[in-house]
Amino acid sequence: MPKYIVRYGIMRSIGVMASRNDIAYRRSMEVIVRTDRGIEVGQVLCEATEDALSHLDQPATGHVIREVSNDDVVSIDGIDGDRKKKLAICQKHIEALQLDMKLIDVEQLFGGERLVVFYLSEDRVDFRELVKLLASEFQTRIEMRQIGVRDEAKLLADYGDCGKPVCCNSHLIQMPPVSMKMAKLQKATLDPTKISGRCGRLKCCLRYEFDTYERIQKQLPRVGAQIVTRDGKGKVLNQQIISEQLLVEMEDHRRVVIDASDVLTGVKKSSKSSSGVGGKAKQGTKQDADHESGGSVPKNKAAGTEKKKNTKRNVSEEGSSDAKTGKAPRGKRRQRKRGGKNKKPQGGGGEGEK
Repeated sequence: MPKYIVRYGIMRSIGVMASRNDIAYRRSMEVIVRTDRGIEVGQVLCEATEDALSHLDQPATGHVIREVSNDDVVSIDGIDGDRKKKLAICQKHIEALQLDMKLIDVEQLFGGERLVVFYLSEDRVDFRELVKLLASEFQTRIEMRQIGVRDEAKLLADYGDCGKPVCCNSHLIQMPPVSMKMAKLQKATLDPTKISGRCGRLKCCLRYEFDTYERIQKQLPRVGAQIVTRDGKGKVLNQQIISEQLLVEMEDHRRVVIDASDVLTGVKKSSKSSSGVGGKAKQGTKQDADHESGGSVPKNKAAGTEKKKNTKRNVSEEGSSDAKTGKAPRGKRRQRKRGGKNKKPQGGGGEGEK
């Protein structure tokens, strides 16, 4: 059973469709397919080979029913003609219910199974009453689908600043994330009016070459690096990534643009010179410390000596204070307490017995 990659729906979704017969479908052929939403009109892109499937991330599945016939073309034209009418009816009900939402577009499936309403809204909208009114009006299932500004451009935008159809409306399947870092790396202007697309966000095309720029930049010497070229030593001032060139300031202060292939090697900072300078600095610091401490005696020894002196001074002060009060020193008082009644009293106790 042959399989084909088919683009279908107003949002240009991609799916892998299996053919139920042996009919070969060519590229760009209009076909009627059955998807998980119902019967729709699609366009064959290519056969579902292993290489083609490797570029798709979880594509939808379905079946190719047949090629679009003349009767199908008439039905498709009728659906497209009623599209503006249905859009106006939806807008009228939204205004009557005073719902905080912006109607973007509506999509009627070929088989008539459902009507999909696309809208923009910053907050959640209670559209239950709107769904009841639309279901009774069109006699079909109503599906409300909230989208973002990029999807709005995918539905309504036509051409970009480059003069070609916008990418989201032609070949893009998913909207890749785009950041200002990509514009800076590619040396693009940072004027928002020039790097923004029809949706008002950063252009999707800024991401196309970002991986290439990033890979080339990793191979180039960084800005500020000292390098050796065929004309001598120099310092990298700027990078021209896409052309793989460098703006270099030579030793004689000339600024030249060279190819990255002209760089022979990079200059590393000498560790010996830095260690020598650091060793002298450390030695000088030590000498200054010794000088401040008052001679050749280190600070830690002087501090230890001073501590011992303070300890002896405290002990002598305690002894003198005990002598003044007429009490024995603390050490002797402890011995007297430990001795108890068995020890003979000294001093005044002997004279009393006589």
